[in-house]
Amino acid sequence: MDPTCSSAFIHGYERMAAWSDLLDQINVFPVADADTGRNLKISLAPLRQLDAQPKLVPAHLVRMATGNSGNIAAAFFYELLGVERASQLPGAIQRGMRKARQAVTDPQPGTMLTLFDALAEVMPPHDLAPGQWDFVRIIDRLQKTVADSSEALPQLKHAGVVDAGALGMFIFWEAFLSHITGRKQSGRSVMEVFGGKLAIAADWAPDGQPGGYCISATIRPDGSRDGIRAQLPDGVESVVVTDDAENIKIHLHTEDRGVLRSGLESLGEVVGWSEERIVSVVRKATQSGRAVHLMTDAAGSVTTEDARQLGITLLSSYLVVGEQAWPETLYESDRLYAAMSGGVKVSTAQASVFERHQSYLSAISRFERVLYLCVGSVYTGNFETVTAWKADHDPHDRLAVIDTGAASGRLGIVVLATARFALEAEDPGAVMAYAHAAVARSQEFVFLDQLKFLAAGGRISKTKGFLGDLLHKKPIITPTAHGAANVGIVRNRKEQLDFALGKIDGDFSSEDAPDILLQYTDNRQWVEEVAAGQIQARLPSARIQLRPLSLTSGAHMGPGTWGMAYLPAFDWKGSSETLRS
Repeated sequence: MDPTCSSAFIHGYERMAAWSDLLDQINVFPVADADTGRNLKISLAPLRQLDAQPKLVPAHLVRMATGNSGNIAAAFFYELLGVERASQLPGAIQRGMRKARQAVTDPQPGTMLTLFDALAEVMPPHDLAPGQWDFVRIIDRLQKTVADSSEALPQLKHAGVVDAGALGMFIFWEAFLSHITGRKQSGRSVMEVFGGKLAIAADWAPDGQPGGYCISATIRPDGSRDGIRAQLPDGVESVVVTDDAENIKIHLHTEDRGVLRSGLESLGEVVGWSEERIVSVVRKATQSGRAVHLMTDAAGSVTTEDARQLGITLLSSYLVVGEQAWPETLYESDRLYAAMSGGVKVSTAQASVFERHQSYLSAISRFERVLYLCVGSVYTGNFETVTAWKADHDPHDRLAVIDTGAASGRLGIVVLATARFALEAEDPGAVMAYAHAAVARSQEFVFLDQLKFLAAGGRISKTKGFLGDLLHKKPIITPTAHGAANVGIVRNRKEQLDFALGKIDGDFSSEDAPDILLQYTDNRQWVEEVAAGQIQARLPSARIQLRPLSLTSGAHMGPGTWGMAYLPAFDWKGSSETLRS
């Protein structure tokens, strides 16, 4: 594929990923389960590998497709990945549009399928170079298609929003076309384009309660692929069927997963199966009553569930596990550590500068005031990137940034405490001052089990890692504003716990009630039952929270690692600060 095409695909994905939280927020069709952005972000993540591994991307796209929107989008983009140059795109878009429609058993108007139709109709003849394409005409048509979607389906009309899947594809294609036509613009705020149709009406509620399961199954058929849909059990909904050279991928909603599985096994070998209970999640809150919206890096041990409950925007990096790239917040920790234990090569990659810029734009477009608790500048370039962007793009000073000097659990406990404080605060400056105080008072210790994973990632030499493991050396480190400091070496887990308890005994009395964040990798049971139990026995009033170690950290430190971060209880009576970085 021509480098201009591949970079345009990557550009489109990165912009869509940066706005994926908004897609989740307005997701009401076909089920109001707040996962359209999540599913598209997972399903199209292979596009990020087009520069490095272009031949593997089509198969990965089909394999990683998840959810209704993700499987439809994967069917569409699969056809586009065969182009070698931009002039072939109009024809490929026609094929992709047909393939996406064929994948859906009951296509509905006003969805991403309608946007694909509009894109196919408005694309120029194949003999025109991208520089000659009428960018404004194409985008105006796609914009109108998305705006009209709010009237196309009863669910969208009553909720007062555009279709989340169609909006996701508009965001993608505006960035893609801008890049490939040479406009190179940074991208406008989506809120300025569809602002009146990007919040669910306060009085809207989904019709009835969703039930059943969302199933994603991959089968290797025994015989003909024809008529697969006709052989599915009665009562299934939201059916999307896609295929590649070897397998057939089926996504659907069903009440009876047992009957479904038996039926699929009669058609061939079931080589992949995932299921998720369908639960209605309506995210209406605009946080208009809050003093400030918090944003942080997923390098802190804050989960997506924490982010949803406390109203936090998480900025994620990417995990590269074997040959596949995943957003770190959407990858299962059990899978990561199983892969690492099995010898699979794992690395991390930061989001591009463009994706980070779009994330900042999304945040200040959607929230009046934003406080970004940034991972320590000694660990990544995020602080430098955001401060440079702010200087050029935040004239009204809506974004404040704190270089926390922290990562993993220490960043996590600061963010969680500040988020809870922000729920009750009326003054944005007070929230910022509280965050500074929490940074100054927090502490963390991380207990590594093996050094070979740090060596594999280049953090230490392979010789040092081999000898350390041979001699059963288990370092204890603490992340500081100047880097990770080695504060001890022990030989086994008992000595790790003794060290942790010694720190607890030295910093607190039995009457104290600190916040304690315990983090696990593949050792949750021991951390929960042994470590947490002994710490709670010493500090009965402590609030102990259990979280997975951030996968950015886990990918470098490996299985067996665990961590303890803590923040002493304090009554905040400090003065407010001006909300600026």
